[in-house]
Amino acid sequence: MSEEHDDSRPLPPEPPQEGECCEDGCGEACVWEQYHEARAEYARALAEWQARQAPEPAG
Repeated sequence: MSEEHDDSRPLPPEPPQEGECCEDGCGEACVWEQYHEARAEYARALAEWQARQAPEPAG
């Protein structure tokens, strides 16, 4: 059985909603820190996806 590979464009993460951040410097579990890590992962995944979408050089 052939498995289809979904190579759709990655979607950016949603920023924290109002009220999700306690605004108390909570440290390692901060929703903003998690969001920034997710944004970095998204940027990496997007760059990889864009490279896969680039046309093959004619040769």
